[in-house]
Amino acid sequence: MRDEVGPAYDEVAELYATLFRGELAGKEAELAAIRQLVAAPPVAERGLPVGDLGCGPGEATELLAGLGVRAFGLDLSAGMLAQARLARTQHPFLRGTLTALPLADGSLGAILARYSLIHLPPVQLPAAIAELRRVLAPGGLLLTGFFAADPALGDTDRPVPFDHKVATAHRWPVDTLAGLFRAAGLTETARTLRAPLPGERFPQATLLLG
Repeated sequence: MRDEVGPAYDEVAELYATLFRGELAGKEAELAAIRQLVAAPPVAERGLPVGDLGCGPGEATELLAGLGVRAFGLDLSAGMLAQARLARTQHPFLRGTLTALPLADGSLGAILARYSLIHLPPVQLPAAIAELRRVLAPGGLLLTGFFAADPALGDTDRPVPFDHKVATAHRWPVDTLAGLFRAAGLTETARTLRAPLPGERFPQATLLLG
């Protein structure tokens, strides 16, 4: 991941945690996908943990734990992790990068990666996805959320960089990103794509894969 991303989030961690508190509330399609995620057999039957990878201040980590699973968060930003630990002392939070996860092979029953791939340069996506695949147990599920390409802006089949308020990010054509996961051996089982809500700039999408 780009060297500036962690420090950029460190600088805004407290403000970010305040502004985005409760941001998952009312996003029913995404919440439904998260419920599907934690029903994966390695989680529901074997009790393997769910990793919230790119957890930020830990809201989704707390949501996962509230669904009755063993959840932990991982993030590149020390500032974000400090906010997560301050508000959610009962959950473990680790520092790490998606391109070199400090986790054992097959150790996670499911992975949530909400908007945590967006800051990676596109050339690094295959390596990051390979890492996600490495730590996911057989039969596990992965849910990723991201900014989707917008044909109204002239987007085609390639990722497009944009001026994210914290650090440069990319919006991805859903089929293109799904193809990268497919190349890593993950099969898409569901997707969502919606128009921007008030205050959002771009379409939003999810992919559920296993």
